[in-house]
Amino acid sequence: MATPTQPEGDGHKGQLVFELGHTPAHGEADFMVGEGNALAHGRILAFPHWSEPVTLLVGPAKSGKSHLARIFADRSGAGFAGIDDLETLATQGGQGPVIVEDVDRLDYDEAGLFHLLNQSLRDGRPILLTAREDVANWPLATDDVRSRARRATAFTLELTDDIQLSQMFVKLFGDRQIRVDPKIIGYLVARMERSAEEVVLLADLMDRLALGKGTAITRSIAAHALDRRRADRGEASGQQDWDIEDDE
Repeated sequence: MATPTQPEGDGHKGQLVFELGHTPAHGEADFMVGEGNALAHGRILAFPHWSEPVTLLVGPAKSGKSHLARIFADRSGAGFAGIDDLETLATQGGQGPVIVEDVDRLDYDEAGLFHLLNQSLRDGRPILLTAREDVANWPLATDDVRSRARRATAFTLELTDDIQLSQMFVKLFGDRQIRVDPKIIGYLVARMERSAEEVVLLADLMDRLALGKGTAITRSIAAHALDRRRADRGEASGQQDWDIEDDE
């Protein structure tokens, strides 16, 4: 059942918004390849012809690691390991591919991870790891896992230019079945904090603001969202720099 929520507004009451939800497109054809992720994308598509069994994808939040993991799962039949599954997977052995997401952030059993990586390196079992930080920064109690993880073939995912940021906005709005004027996307990209996570936050915020007002996403809604995000980060308002034209 849809859940009504009260959108955040400008100090006045807005209409109730029904959170209908949306399903992000995570198919192979939906992944946006750019300069900052082409090598990682190529690695996933190269499976099963990997020269080394363990692959590590490193990148900030919303950079596409989970999307690539889902593509890998579809191509290889790999299963996603839970935090308590690693020791069992290592003990059972075999060649079945395994995905271990957010290895540097979730509370995986360190001994289990060590044994799984050992089994992978010994038997050639394909393992896909994802993390936000380089191996050197993982919060590990010992260097045993670190030494094994460093043997992984590692790829970094990052946004490198305005085109990739713009493509992310197009995809996220497309997932919501929303059409947004390309000029508004260009306006956002020129003024926003440059990260994949910020694209996701802005797209969601603008969607909610537009629903609350009962309008399409306009230039003024984009400006409002940018200013709200500045406030969330404790930065000064950028209202004087909005240069808002009349919304059409």
